[in-house]
Amino acid sequence: MTNKDISRVKELLAEPRKIVIVPHKGPDGDAMGSTLALKLLLEGQHHHVQLISPNEYPDFLKWMPYQEEIIIYEKEQEKSDRYILEADIIFTLDFNHLSRAGEMKKILEEATGSFIMIDHHQQPDDYAVVTYSDVTMCSTSQMVFHFIENIGLEDHITAPIASCLYTGIMTDTGSFRYRSTTSLTHRVIADLIEKGADNTNIHENVYDTNSYSRLQLLGCALRNLTVVEGLRTAYITLTQEELDRHNFRKGDTEGFVNYGLSLEGIVFAAIFIENRGDDIIKISLRSKGTFSVNDFSRRHFEGGGHINAAGGKSDLTLEETVAKFISILPQYKTSLAK
Repeated sequence: MTNKDISRVKELLAEPRKIVIVPHKGPDGDAMGSTLALKLLLEGQHHHVQLISPNEYPDFLKWMPYQEEIIIYEKEQEKSDRYILEADIIFTLDFNHLSRAGEMKKILEEATGSFIMIDHHQQPDDYAVVTYSDVTMCSTSQMVFHFIENIGLEDHITAPIASCLYTGIMTDTGSFRYRSTTSLTHRVIADLIEKGADNTNIHENVYDTNSYSRLQLLGCALRNLTVVEGLRTAYITLTQEELDRHNFRKGDTEGFVNYGLSLEGIVFAAIFIENRGDDIIKISLRSKGTFSVNDFSRRHFEGGGHINAAGGKSDLTLEETVAKFISILPQYKTSLAK
């Protein structure tokens, strides 16, 4: 953050405000960890804070402190709209285009409050009065930690806040394995543990609470795993029927795409998930090294993200989407060979 940004934020927060905090649609661990942490911190400074998620979040995050106070927009739209229109300040975390808020986009565009963006994805939009954007950061949760430091409130990080931030950093770094995990990240994690984050308990709550049906769905996904010979690429497909047969719940496919990337010699992995409710194919992309799935997704599948992790979508059928994907790959043969 620049000194100008820090001064502006301190000015905005100088007295109790009505504040709304928003994560992206389909929130993951980083989105929920960063927003919950910021909510708890600001409430401790006597602000009136509402955390409004566009839709439901995964069950494996529902142990997090004070998560029961989250408002789900698609369930309580009228009340949510009122909070947004009355807000003095609106924080948008872990996304940088209002379209990523799904059905909330329209009411956010109508809001008159001052927007503050905290995000680590590429190519941010310019809707905020303060934009804290850093694509080198491993997670928005680490950015919230530094945001708290910058405004001089690091001593107000309680154990519940530390637990939320730890969860966000842990999940967005694949348990600290991704290249974006730096020595600074580990120093932040050490500080969070010292402030009360129970790392063992957090890992168990996120990774060791699988349902039987989720593991059966993982088995189905692995049976569908396909390697594209000569192009160092692997992909997984899941149909709506397969999801229904295994009692799919939000968050059940989290991390499945990484199994393709774990194959020896593979540098590019994808998962294609049929969603008949939204009439789209949801796509998650992962890579190793310098191959940019952000560029690939932006160019071909209406998405984006980071160099090594991105998402996208397709309005074609599942079969047509996979065929399109395979037809595109030869254009990247040189890049995939590196």
